[in-house]
Amino acid sequence: MKPSRMIRQLDYPLIFLILVLAAISIVAISGATHSFNPSYVQQQLLWYLLGILLMGATLLFDYRVLIQGRFLYVLYGLGVLLLILVMIPGVGVTVKGAQKWIRLGGFQFQPSELMKLILILVLAKVIAEIQHLPLRDWRKIGKIIGLFIPPFILTLKEPDLGMALVFVGILVSILLAGGLDWRIMMTGLTAVVLLIAGVALLYATESPLLTKVLEPHQIQRIEIFANPSSDPTGAGYQLTQSMIAVGSGQLDGKGFQQGTQTQGNWIPEPHNDFIFAAFAEEFGFIGGSILLCTFIFLVYRTIRIGIHCDHRFGAYIVAGVAGMTVFQVFQNIGMNAGMLPITGLPLPFISYGGSSLITQLMAMGLVLNIGMRKEGEFLFMD
Repeated sequence: MKPSRMIRQLDYPLIFLILVLAAISIVAISGATHSFNPSYVQQQLLWYLLGILLMGATLLFDYRVLIQGRFLYVLYGLGVLLLILVMIPGVGVTVKGAQKWIRLGGFQFQPSELMKLILILVLAKVIAEIQHLPLRDWRKIGKIIGLFIPPFILTLKEPDLGMALVFVGILVSILLAGGLDWRIMMTGLTAVVLLIAGVALLYATESPLLTKVLEPHQIQRIEIFANPSSDPTGAGYQLTQSMIAVGSGQLDGKGFQQGTQTQGNWIPEPHNDFIFAAFAEEFGFIGGSILLCTFIFLVYRTIRIGIHCDHRFGAYIVAGVAGMTVFQVFQNIGMNAGMLPITGLPLPFISYGGSSLITQLMAMGLVLNIGMRKEGEFLFMD
């Protein structure tokens, strides 16, 4: 395909939405860190610059070469190795009880963030190589689950339940796009419902078996989610202050850098995990709705590229990226508003931090790569 045609086929609305989110991120971080560390804005700008350069670099090669050979399996092995290195004392860096970073020189990165992208690619490759759909061969399903389990378990061990659940979201999204047989799908869904119901029953009856299923800090998060006021100055402090900030923003917010909860340093991690609460306090329901609508349009443009894709490998990559983005947005905003337990997930494109932002931009670069290289009939349009 001629380069000029590929450039014309770039999804410019998707690029525009990414730039809108970049602008919102800078504004949100500026408001959240104005009172204690304005330098976060400059650092986020540098992360965005590096991420956009890497996003552009992903457009320079045909994504379909990734499905050839065993390169993705080697990359997967490297990702798992990094997750193992995180667990080694002296190599992994522990922050707030979670050992999920590796320090390299003057900066640290989170291998599980990179593993999200690797998992999307390797699962997309495995399913794309399956000849007969719908997917109902247990040996092939076993191979997919076998690739999913190591990063899932290692991430849980960090412990990072939020990221482990993102891996689940990626797996489910790609399996659904791959045509998982509905009977297997219903079996899995029933198992999940029974598991959640079982944990809820153990919690409601205060059974000692609950400590065998969940870690103490996970039980505490469920307790705080169920009743934040039970410990408003201790374990429930984050959630209480976040809900106050979101509610006090009302319709149009208190104004840029005028949020009392944010500027008074009442909200923990206002530039990271709780950036939505800081943004909603300053810009209110209107600002929060604009941000949410931007995410909705971003996911719509992403899914649209997958629907119009003429290669199954590309369609499954898009499904994984969409599932990853939707789950993280849903979980982060849900926990900021007190509708979901706190898991420590950043808000994609908005929260401060290099590992998450660069991974997300590279993922969108792959989506744009897929969109600009469609040549034949649409895969899912018949």
